Amino acid sequence: MLSVYKKEVISFFSSLIGYMVIAVFLILIGLFMWVFSETNILDYNYATLEQLFSIAPLVFLFLIPAVTMRSFAEENQRGTIEFLATKPLTDLQIVLGKYFANLTLVFFALLPTLIYYYSVYQLGSPPGNLDTGGIIGSYIGLAFLSAVFTAIGMWASSVTDNQIVAFILGAFLCFFFHWAFSYLSLLPVFAGGLHVFISKIGINYHYSSISRGVLDSRDILYFISMIVIFLLATLTSLSRRKW
Repeated sequence: MLSVYKKEVISFFSSLIGYMVIAVFLILIGLFMWVFSETNILDYNYATLEQLFSIAPLVFLFLIPAVTMRSFAEENQRGTIEFLATKPLTDLQIVLGKYFANLTLVFFALLPTLIYYYSVYQLGSPPGNLDTGGIIGSYIGLAFLSAVFTAIGMWASSVTDNQIVAFILGAFLCFFFHWAFSYLSLLPVFAGGLHVFISKIGINYHYSSISRGVLDSRDILYFISMIVIFLLATLTSLSRRKW
């Protein structure tokens, strides 16, 4: 697994892929936080990172599938997946190696946003007047969200040998599992207690819960379950060549 992980990470950072992902993410978030008048922090009357945590899922909706689309689709297209299978590696090790490599790149993109935290920290009146617990919870929620989106994107990449199809499928599924259930729960047919259950199926409900700074074991279990389900689906898809 470690050899696959190293190979993928080196592949990311030996080309423009890794740097472009980090740059695009930081530029988009920076524009929303510091430039656009509708979401500009400087136009608010209080220091907050709410813009970062509300906009980041939307950016990741496109960015993470763009990162993961090549995971298996490129291997299938070039026929190198069979060469990789001849190595002394199990399918699980291949899947986990690629998964953690993709996740590492996403976390590298998140790391520089700590500069935004420091900036907002200094803008507080007095400096440091921030909801630190809420911010830590939001970062944890964003990390879990990234992990789920990465697992979804990898599964989408494993079912096709076309990277564009993998990107579109991954982006659609990320959107569906994050936002669709929140909108479905508002339909009149789900009026009553059922709308809460429908809403809880979606990622947004649990992401919003953790973002309030409350680490509920049910939310953490939900994210872990989603990650495991899609990684197992990816493993099953990868095992098709043996059938």
